[in-house]
Amino acid sequence: MTAAERRPVLEVRNLHVVIQSMEALRGLSLAVDPGAMVGLVGRNGAGKTTLMRAVMGHVPVTAGEIRFEGEDLASVPAHGRAARGIGYMPEDRQLVPQLTVEENILLPIWVSKTLKGPSRLDVVYDALPELLEMRHRKALLLSGGQQKLVALGRALAVGTRLLLLDEPFEGVAPALSQRLSEVIASLKGTALSVLISQSDLNHSRTLFDHEYVIERGANGESRRAA
Repeated sequence: MTAAERRPVLEVRNLHVVIQSMEALRGLSLAVDPGAMVGLVGRNGAGKTTLMRAVMGHVPVTAGEIRFEGEDLASVPAHGRAARGIGYMPEDRQLVPQLTVEENILLPIWVSKTLKGPSRLDVVYDALPELLEMRHRKALLLSGGQQKLVALGRALAVGTRLLLLDEPFEGVAPALSQRLSEVIASLKGTALSVLISQSDLNHSRTLFDHEYVIERGANGESRRAA
């Protein structure tokens, strides 16, 4: 195994983030190894979303370091992080209501210089064939659970190296929650690394190679899955 293969895909070191004079992250550290599925577990307001937004460049970092495949992301703009193969599924989905399902999936690809729409759509529709059936429907006509599926598809479209999934099961009906679990489980054992944030572990404890607990923006318990 080469040094690059042993190196974490994502490494967060002593991260501090201040939002509106309030310290949202207080020295948080974690690592996601190549091909690993890692859980970040904490109560609402613990800092899970802040961490993911910091990785994506959506909030400024006060102190600490975020490294992706060994590269310090401090000088990389937000659009450059997606271009490096990081896919992000926000908790609130952030779809464009007037665009179709397929257009929402393609949004991050349109600004990429390397990804090709047709081939990435094939990846998404292979993982989520139900999206192919609704590809011409506008996002505003979808249920909340269906919108979660689209947000996951959009993350898969651009996430060739790492997926950040923020509370993917939150507020979703049981049937769609089970479907999301199946799709995420299908990624285990692939070359794709995945970081999933959750308030609890009802859906995916068996998926994780490693679990980190976040408490008030800092590291709580950390454990490797059995």
